[in-house]
Amino acid sequence: MKDLKQNILFSTSLDEDSDFIPLISDEDEDVLDKSDVPELLPLLPLRNTVLFPGVVIPITVGREKSIRLIREIYKKNRIIGTVAQVDPNTDDPDIKDLYRVGTVAQIIRILEMPDGSTSIIIQGKKRFSIESIVSEEPYFVAKATALEDEKPVSRDQEFEAVVGSLKDLSLRIIQLSSNIPPETSFAVKNIESSSFLINFICSNSDVELKDKQKLLEENNLKKRSIRLLEHLSKEIQMLELKNDIQSKVKSDLDQQQREFMLHQQIKTIQDELGGNPMEKEVVEFRQKATKKKWSEEVGETFEKGLEKLQRINPATAEYSVQANYLQTLIELPWNEYTRDDFNLKRAEKILDRDHYGLDKVKDRILEHLAVLKLKGDMKSPIICLVGPPGVGKTSLGKSVATALKRKYMRMSLGGLHDEAEIRGHRKTYIGAMPGRIVQSLKKAKSCNPVFVLDEIDKVGRDVHGDPASALLEVLDPEQNSTFYDNYLELEYDLSRVMFIATANTTATIHPALLDRMEVIDVSGYIIEEKIEIARRHLIPKQLENHGLNKSQLSFPKKVIEYMSEYYTRESGVRQLDKLIAKVIRGVAKKIAFDENPDRILTISELKNLTGLPKFLKDKTISNEYAGVVTGLAWTAVGGEILFVETSLSKGDGKLTLTGNLGEVMKESAIIALEYLKSHSDLLGLDPEVFRKWNIHVHVPEGAIPKDGPSAGITMVTSIASAFTQRKVRKNIAMTGEITLRGKVLPVGGIKEKILAAKRAGVRDILISKENQKDIEEIKDIYVRGLEFRYVNNIMDVIDQSLLKQKVDKAMKIT
Repeated sequence: MKDLKQNILFSTSLDEDSDFIPLISDEDEDVLDKSDVPELLPLLPLRNTVLFPGVVIPITVGREKSIRLIREIYKKNRIIGTVAQVDPNTDDPDIKDLYRVGTVAQIIRILEMPDGSTSIIIQGKKRFSIESIVSEEPYFVAKATALEDEKPVSRDQEFEAVVGSLKDLSLRIIQLSSNIPPETSFAVKNIESSSFLINFICSNSDVELKDKQKLLEENNLKKRSIRLLEHLSKEIQMLELKNDIQSKVKSDLDQQQREFMLHQQIKTIQDELGGNPMEKEVVEFRQKATKKKWSEEVGETFEKGLEKLQRINPATAEYSVQANYLQTLIELPWNEYTRDDFNLKRAEKILDRDHYGLDKVKDRILEHLAVLKLKGDMKSPIICLVGPPGVGKTSLGKSVATALKRKYMRMSLGGLHDEAEIRGHRKTYIGAMPGRIVQSLKKAKSCNPVFVLDEIDKVGRDVHGDPASALLEVLDPEQNSTFYDNYLELEYDLSRVMFIATANTTATIHPALLDRMEVIDVSGYIIEEKIEIARRHLIPKQLENHGLNKSQLSFPKKVIEYMSEYYTRESGVRQLDKLIAKVIRGVAKKIAFDENPDRILTISELKNLTGLPKFLKDKTISNEYAGVVTGLAWTAVGGEILFVETSLSKGDGKLTLTGNLGEVMKESAIIALEYLKSHSDLLGLDPEVFRKWNIHVHVPEGAIPKDGPSAGITMVTSIASAFTQRKVRKNIAMTGEITLRGKVLPVGGIKEKILAAKRAGVRDILISKENQKDIEEIKDIYVRGLEFRYVNNIMDVIDQSLLKQKVDKAMKIT
């Protein structure tokens, strides 16, 4: 059915041949309110039309179902239910395509039009709600419930004011609209009933269908009138705007003259207010640009961008995008460098003051300074500090910046997964910005800061790109002089930036990225170093942070050593720093409560403040048991000792491996067993024993995953001890990879493993001969008190680690 409703109030007047449509009085409205709604109500779907109670409208009927409905009902009681369609374009609506609230209507007349179409004139009676559908053929019949209007109490001043405003706004709309004849205002002025006036305006106002339906569904008459008032206010604004635009279009001035006049007016107004902001901004840009040391290419790009900015309307979003781009170009340091301090002794003093140890890193920084001092200019090194947490990798960057008198910037790469974070977004997007590298340089206001790329081993990767690949250009000395940022769309020189990357392990770093960096291992600290770091750095810092001084609390060396060994288990000093802070907080609390605590901290007081020790000191196991051997392992938080246990039981030669072992570690156990099988004669064993005994190899602390090849010689020693029942040498630990040929291969993490051995009281360490060069590079303080036994093959391992003496109560392995 096509809606051809004549818009009585806001579109056109009724045709001269049409019947007079009465304006309902209060008495007529009472009659409508008291009218009953039939229990079963035939439904007429309406397109683009919402009928309101009391309102009379003409409707053109086109669908066969609808024509049959009106012809049948017209012969009966002439009462139908009108319901608006949700989608006016639906030709054959289902019940789900209709709104649930409609208006009971009476068919006043059926008109057969000259063009063959059928029209009806209907009048709204009362609102209703569809409870259920009784039948769908030949037309919809619904079970309906009447809806009553919630009318305001008499003499409600607010409601009367709203109704008066509605009438005024309606008359104003009639006055502004050229499509509405002036006579229409007569109808509005002569409506006496407030509710009919609201319904009348609702029905005839230029409001969208869904909004009209919401007005119909509103039971509270006062709320309905307020909502209608909002719609009429918007309509007036639109009409006034249209009239204003039309009056401008009708001007005799052509477009060019008109724009010129408008610009002149705007300029005059802005001059009165203190100048044109856009022109001021352009002048400011030009003044700042004269002070920049950028290249000719950058200068040309800036000038083109500035000319483009002057052609853009300041009210558009593009203006702010272009202005932000030019602002970024100006704020970036182009060929602006801080002057390096080439006082090498001062630099060395600062590095030693801020960090204890870390000699390799310090030497590399001083080498770079020395070359800079002699040559005057060179590309900065790209250093990657690899080591466990808490050893001072990140803070070292700040010390380097202080020593060089350079600006310091830090960028955390942990969890970074979007390439645009490195290269920036293209400036065509609203809210685009340069990458974090360029943003950091903008903050530093220098082209040669010390730039720390923290946690480079934790860079992520997803659908937004691979940041690690984007970092290849940043960290390649041959490429970073022409680093391309997507936002700038210009090449930027990063070759003078000193990049210092930090990582806990190199295993997760992109191989190509790792190849571009100079890797320096930053190993953990021995107990003596931790004590010195605590005394020189941690304790003074925490005392100052908590408002205490040295006279109020001091930490003896033995207490610091006890804290390090029994309360923390780390290669660095981060947990020790937290523990010191906790102790000082406890003492500060006592001082605040006037309890006068002891000035010198004791171990018993330490336990009172922090609780009992969390860890037992690592120590080797007695050699009274066959098959139990101490190994050395490397983890991301430093070195650890581990034990390999082997037990034998009667069986058929089955090998069982437990302890949450990884594939590589399992393979080491298999290789160890196969080697011993093939060389049983060297151990004085009958080859048949391997078929008569089941072997169970276990590595304790099964909740912790373990993997790697370095436990190979520990595995073979453990299995050999179990089968020969020979004692393992006391206080010995070992690490090394094995092959089926019996060769012992070198392993990594030697310094961390040595520190773990010293913590456990180990005196002898068994390692590959090829690791001897690593031992010689380690400072004497780390290896003092240790004896190293270098081996080439498995038989050397067994000879060095197993005694001729058998354990007490040795098993008979035959």
